[in-house]
Amino acid sequence: MKRRLLLVSNSTLHGSGYLGHCQDNISVFFGKDVKSVLFVPYALHDRDAYTRTARDKFKTLGYELESIHEASDPVEAVRKAEGFFIGGGNTFRLLKSLYDNKVVSEIRRRVLEDGVPYMGSSAGTNVATVSISTTNDMPIVFPPSFSAIGLVPFNINPHYLDPDPGHGGETREQRITQYHEEPDTPQVLALREGSMLLVEGNRATLLGTTKAKLFSRGRPSVEYDPGSDLSFLLTDGGPSSS
Repeated sequence: MKRRLLLVSNSTLHGSGYLGHCQDNISVFFGKDVKSVLFVPYALHDRDAYTRTARDKFKTLGYELESIHEASDPVEAVRKAEGFFIGGGNTFRLLKSLYDNKVVSEIRRRVLEDGVPYMGSSAGTNVATVSISTTNDMPIVFPPSFSAIGLVPFNINPHYLDPDPGHGGETREQRITQYHEEPDTPQVLALREGSMLLVEGNRATLLGTTKAKLFSRGRPSVEYDPGSDLSFLLTDGGPSSS
């Protein structure tokens, strides 16, 4: 499989600007062969402003950035793309727009069959997985399905927060556990802010500055340090589903 993915938990980290904490990873990921990246700003309402922000950042990294919302034919824009960046915002709005514009299957084909590099941040990371069932967002609109692009066989929870003794509501861990109370639910990789997952073919590596936590149905959660090899997640859920 040719897939190359950079799945980032968050676009902005405290103390740095937009994509500042992962800009070196972005440059290495897209490399010198990619000259232009297709941006998908569907997760935010003001797509023009969002595109300006992303375009300005990518310009400093040496890349042109075209936005899918500016294209007369979104499907054709996907077919011609050298690379993808799907930004964060509301995951439900994002996935609905991907379906409305009929680009879900074409993005999947370009990434998995043609090897076009895919970068996602937050909501853009959510939609790269099996489903958006483990997003943190409010369902402000309703996509036709929770099934996402399906570039990996597990789910991700971006912006993962550890339990706070001062918070009286449900913890993120409790909510993911509730998800796994349902049958046939895939593993969930919880990415804390500052972490990201690099997928190259059938190899997955945790990058960034913070640990990630893996939740599996009926099993204890497991912590992984930056640099960990998580390739087992790409093979039908890996050892914790065997």
